[in-house]
This record gives sequence, structure tokens and C-alpha cells, in this order.
Amino acid sequence: MNASLNEKLRAVKWGEYKLGTLFDIENTLSFNAEKLVDGTEYDYVTRTSMNQGILQTTGFVNESNINASGTWSLGLLSMDFFYRRKPWYAGQFVRKIIPNISIPEKAVPFFSTILNKQKPILLSVLVRSVDEAFKNISIKLPETADGKIDFDFMESFIAELEAERVAELEAERVAELSAYLTVSGLDNYELSSEEENALKNYQFLKWDTYNLEKLFGKSTRGKRLKGDDRIAGTLPFVTAGEASEGISAYISNEVEVFEKNTTTIDMFGSAKYRNYKYGADDHVAVVHTETVPMKASIFLTAAIHKAAHTGKFDYGHNFYAKDADALDIQLPTKDGKPDYDTMTALISAVQKLVIKDVVLYADRKIEKAKTITKH
Repeated sequence: MNASLNEKLRAVKWGEYKLGTLFDIENTLSFNAEKLVDGTEYDYVTRTSMNQGILQTTGFVNESNINASGTWSLGLLSMDFFYRRKPWYAGQFVRKIIPNISIPEKAVPFFSTILNKQKPILLSVLVRSVDEAFKNISIKLPETADGKIDFDFMESFIAELEAERVAELEAERVAELSAYLTVSGLDNYELSSEEENALKNYQFLKWDTYNLEKLFGKSTRGKRLKGDDRIAGTLPFVTAGEASEGISAYISNEVEVFEKNTTTIDMFGSAKYRNYKYGADDHVAVVHTETVPMKASIFLTAAIHKAAHTGKFDYGHNFYAKDADALDIQLPTKDGKPDYDTMTALISAVQKLVIKDVVLYADRKIEKAKTITKH
């Protein structure tokens, strides 16, 4: 919190209030999760602190168990207060906190913070004594000159606090982005003459058909490693699937380690570029493109994916290493050979065009941050 906000807290007038005067604390009518139905109109709140106490959403179950929006839930396990912006049902050991005063929406975070600061007190008493302990807690709230609760101060304070936090998060993201762009060599988005020519002459490129096995030798099939047999480690283990680029685990088992700058094709014919060493299971074929320049390998992966991922392969008809060996792909050609220089220039140009807006955004934010710092 910056100095300005601290000064505001010190300068404001504070009054003392009992929670039992400001709020009612009531038991909730609970039911078990098996009674829930499909729908999102209501939250089902339990005593847990995870996901703000929400186990799941539900449709209408019954009228008598509904708790109104604009209240707080209190889970008796961890004594965490969560504000409820929609009607909700409750599981066991949940209290509802009902305000006796009209609290503006923008002042809600102020009260949530104050309520949650009482957690140590509530955890120190038996569950049967929580209601009485809650009512007897005294808190301090900002007051106007005529002794009323100063909601305007709360709203202003929360707005400034949120703005400060947003600025901090944005600054962190921009710093991380700037560092990544510099380390990865992507901070320069100006196209070289080779890259400009590659884009300009794309429609005039000569293409030819090449067989994968003739270009890179036989592909290698990975070996099965059951989930229960995998030992946690740092080596990415590639299996079939799109989630996490096909990486299903990080292992330390003794398996064949494939070189970086290679291409994998899974059982569905989906190709992915790998710029790191990895292991692979038997539903993955590895194409040995490691001797090809990196950006040309990325181009090759796209060409392989286009040729292999056609819908022909599925659970009943898997893509294997032998299918990779038989695969023909279309590539730019020069003097009867794959034109890796042109592939490299094209990928580099596309990379720069994609990253240009990101770099300009980062530059604008950094300059803005510098201006704010100076003032």
C-alpha cells in the first residue's frame, strides 16, 4: 500500500461498532450435495475455503433452503467469510451473515476484509460459541464528521487500492514480457531484407513433394510407460493428445531420450515441434529433424501436420512410425532440395509480425511506467 493510502487511513475519523449491531449471524438449512440439480442459478456453499467456499453451482432445489444474495457465508472449518452476490444453498456447518445496514456494493470489499480479520478470534472458540463470539466482537469503521459510517471513504479507498494493485500486476506482467522478449530475441520486430523478400515472393515459390524417410531416415516409435510406473522427475514425457502439447508427465525413468529440435506425431497424426529433450510413449512417432535449422524445423512440423492430421487416424486406426516413414510432404524447393533458407526466413518473418503488437504494447506500458515513476 502506498504512502497516500496510509495517510488516508491515519487521517480519517474512526468509530467503534459491535458486529452484533451491524450484522445478524444465523444458521443455514443444509442438505447434502446429492440433492443438487443441473443449473447455474444458485451456488452450493460448503465449509471449505477453496473456490470461495463454492463446491458447485446448481439449479433450483427448494424454496426453504435458499439464502439471499447480499449476505456473507461463514464456513465453520476455517472461519472464512465470503460475500454472496447470488442466491445460495448451504452444506453443513455454514453460517450466514446478514447485514442490518445498507452496504453499497463498492464498500463490500472493505467489510469483507474487516470480517476476515476476526478469523483468529473465531478459531479460538468452540463451534457452539461462534455466534456469541461474533456478536461481541468490536470493530472500527471510518466515520463522517456527524458520526455516521463513512461509506464514501470506503468506496474511495477500495477504488484506489484496486487501481494500485492493478498497476502493480500490470507492471509485473510487462516486466516479465519484456524480459522474455529480450531473452528469446523477439524484441526486434523489424523485418530483414531476406524476410521481406520471403514474404513478397511467397506466391512465386517452387514447391516439391518430399518423403520423410528419405529426408530424415526412419522415424522412431516411443515405448509404453504406464502411468503407475512413471517416476516423478524433470524429463518431459510425451503421449498422444493436445493438452499441454501432449506432455502427460515429467519423469526420471530410464527411457530413450530424444533430441531437441525434432518433431513428434501422435496416434491421431497431430505433429508438434519439440525444442527440448524428451521421452515418448508408443503412441508417438519421432521424426529426426535435429540437423535442420530450428526455424526450418518449425516449418517442417507445420508441413508434416498438414499432411498427417487429415482425420484419417483415430482410436481405431492409429498413426505409427511406419506411417511417418511413408508420409509425403510439400516443401519449398531449390536446386532439387528442400529450401531451408526460405523456410527459416518465412518462419522468422511470421514470428516478427505476430510479436510486433506485443512488443509495441510492452514498450508503451514501460514508457508509461517511467512517466509515472518520475512524477
